[in-house]
Amino acid sequence: MPIKIEMLRCFSTVAQCGNLAEASIQLSRTQSALSMTLKQLEADIGQRLFESDRKKTLTPLGEQVFELAQEQLRLFDGTVNAIQTAAAFPQGLIRIASVPSVSSVLFSSIIKTMTKKHPGLKVELQDADTQRVIDALIQGQADFGIVSGNHSLSGIRSILLFEDQFGLICSPEHPLAKQTKTPTINDLATAAFIGNNLCKIIKSTEFQSALSQAMVTVHNTLSLIGMIRSQNWVTVLPEKVAQISPGELAFRRIAAIDDRRPVFALIRERSPYLHYAEELATMVRAYDWDTDTK
Repeated sequence: MPIKIEMLRCFSTVAQCGNLAEASIQLSRTQSALSMTLKQLEADIGQRLFESDRKKTLTPLGEQVFELAQEQLRLFDGTVNAIQTAAAFPQGLIRIASVPSVSSVLFSSIIKTMTKKHPGLKVELQDADTQRVIDALIQGQADFGIVSGNHSLSGIRSILLFEDQFGLICSPEHPLAKQTKTPTINDLATAAFIGNNLCKIIKSTEFQSALSQAMVTVHNTLSLIGMIRSQNWVTVLPEKVAQISPGELAFRRIAAIDDRRPVFALIRERSPYLHYAEELATMVRAYDWDTDTK
């Protein structure tokens, strides 16, 4: 009997739960039905997938099958979602995932232009860090993305948009914002310095040493900005992040740090709405990144 997608779903759920009882609740099936499905799957494969009938531990083959099953389930569910989306939105859909420092200043006018040009077009926009944007594109949950850094990804086209300077981000009332001399890396050690993921792009050995000594690291950009606004903390981020909250965030160059963050647009080549993603990319590339009011 050929292996069916629901066999893989049953197996994956049981493997994740570690028991039939919880898996039966998640799948709304009886434990006996799940047990029979697993036995059929093992019979078709010709080897055991679990070390025991308790289903708590996978065999080495089970571990491999689990990874392969997860991949196939993501593809299958993505296909089903695309079919349902196409039926629900006949005029089209564009799903955008972007780092907050760009989405907060970019998409208001561009989305307005696109929806006016394409009546009935549905637009979904989510803010996420770079890794989550990439994950959304790979898993078919986004058609167009904007990320920090250059990433070579199969089936995803990348376009360089701009580069912006790394520097100190703090409250305008913070002493480092007011001092006359250019802040230094040593100044970070005397301030309440918060680390973040983008700091890893900076190549300076001295800075990376200071980063390793930071007692607080915040991965969510909006949470990080909220802490910086309090005037008690400082961080190091690209200049455009200050535009998320103009008037409440100050940007200062840091002596001995010349690193710049490259920002790329990513297009999922197999998107069912590739033409919208490409049109969006054209608009984003034409955006005036150097205009102070944007």
